[in-house]
Amino acid sequence: MHILTKDLIFPPADFANEDGLLAIGGDLSIDRLLLAYRNGIFPWFAKDEPICWYTPDPRFVLFPPELKVSNSMRTVMNKGLFKFTIDKVFEAVIKNCQTVFRKGQPGTWITDEMLAAYIKLHKAGYAHSGEAWRDGELVGGMYGIVIGKVFFGESMFSKQSNASKFAFIKFTQHLQKLHVQLIDCQVYTNHLESLGAKMIERKYFLEILQTLVN
Repeated sequence: MHILTKDLIFPPADFANEDGLLAIGGDLSIDRLLLAYRNGIFPWFAKDEPICWYTPDPRFVLFPPELKVSNSMRTVMNKGLFKFTIDKVFEAVIKNCQTVFRKGQPGTWITDEMLAAYIKLHKAGYAHSGEAWRDGELVGGMYGIVIGKVFFGESMFSKQSNASKFAFIKFTQHLQKLHVQLIDCQVYTNHLESLGAKMIERKYFLEILQTLVN
């Protein structure tokens, strides 16, 4: 287990344990977060815990051309039930990701410290949100970090059926227009697998990453 100091360095990914935990400590400064993402590392910890940094193996990713849109979702999108926007209400999206209940999860990993850090990243031009609206109300969304040609997805929320899927599909299509070639989904979920995400070896992920973030 590597304990971070004030120095802006991370140990090699091979130092991570079987759960992907690589290091503990440090801070959530913009420079450290960007260094982490560029090296396939992300923070994940609960309230009253030290900052924990992960680089799991295998890694859950989506290559944008492999996005799957089911017939039922095509029907939803064609009906025009939702409106999509980008970066209109970033802070509202991350706060909803922090507070909206998720089945099977006792709480949130988005601490107030994390929330403040990603709002700073947004103001610095790195963090972005995709938003789903219905009848003028924010009903779903997602946020993450863009570095080079990679989008590092962080969290999503939904207050109505299909709202988060709609936001994810529309945001992925937007990323393709920006020539983003990789979406890092971090860890497995059924939700994202249904949209085309898959597991790849960490070694392969890191090789791709170094090409795309620079």
